[in-house]
Amino acid sequence: MYLLSTVVASLAVFFLLKWMKKRRYCTDVKRLDGKTVLITGGSSGIGKETAVALAMRGARVVIACRDADRAEKAVREIKSRSRNLAVVCMELDLANLRSVRNFCKSFLQKEKRLDILINNAAMPAILDWTDDGFSMCLGVNHLGHFLLTNLLLGRLKECAPSRVVTLTCSSYKYQKLDFQDLNYNLLPFFTYCRSKLANVYFSHELGRLTQGKGVTSYAVHPGFVQSEWTCHYSFLFRAVMRVLMWMFSVSCEAGAQTVVYCAVSDEAAIHGGGYFVDCRAATLRPFARDAGVAKKLWEASERLVKLA
Repeated sequence: MYLLSTVVASLAVFFLLKWMKKRRYCTDVKRLDGKTVLITGGSSGIGKETAVALAMRGARVVIACRDADRAEKAVREIKSRSRNLAVVCMELDLANLRSVRNFCKSFLQKEKRLDILINNAAMPAILDWTDDGFSMCLGVNHLGHFLLTNLLLGRLKECAPSRVVTLTCSSYKYQKLDFQDLNYNLLPFFTYCRSKLANVYFSHELGRLTQGKGVTSYAVHPGFVQSEWTCHYSFLFRAVMRVLMWMFSVSCEAGAQTVVYCAVSDEAAIHGGGYFVDCRAATLRPFARDAGVAKKLWEASERLVKLA
């Protein structure tokens, strides 16, 4: 009897976990013919699946990545799966602000449109420093995308209505920003959490600043996704995470659904500047909705990347 009870309980837990992994899918079938989409970190994971989904809708897709070889390989796969040949890659290192500036200059020369910018690339919870002396999480996850978006904002306004989708994470709720030490490079997980909170504030303030100017902004939590972020860690950690991801995570295709939803849905446009989970608007913790903190972070970020 004890053995039977254990088996039944185990099966119940297993199917509960499987049920929890179910995600809503974007059902909006809007075409994107004639539109140009830029996706950072589009050579793998959620970024690549987003690229496939938007290319299938007819968009011209530019993926921006550090590794040129991986990017070229991803472009071939995206073209094959989407049956769209209008997919290209460009080199971008978000951990280097000079690279961001050079990328934007080149992009604006080569591409006449920018309708959707997807700030997808992210650095997981590691303790390291960018070429400009920022903590890797803050530098890549927030400041690199902050500079990128600002330098391309003029083109986004020219192509209005346009959208900016920034990937964040529900872990934003575990930390608050310390403006005396925005870098905070002490505990890896908390460093990551702060950078994801910065993504939320950035998206909110961008939405406020562009209100009425044809650009809408969205922060997206894609869920716990089976992506390649564990490559930055030890073999033992990867082995443990492989088991946890099998139990709790969703596929990259499922994780990309809310990104695609915010990129195309008319329904999402009603909630510009908002936070989205599972293809619908979600409620942020009260401290993450503080417009004063969002404005303060924007101004601090301008100084850090030398826009102000």
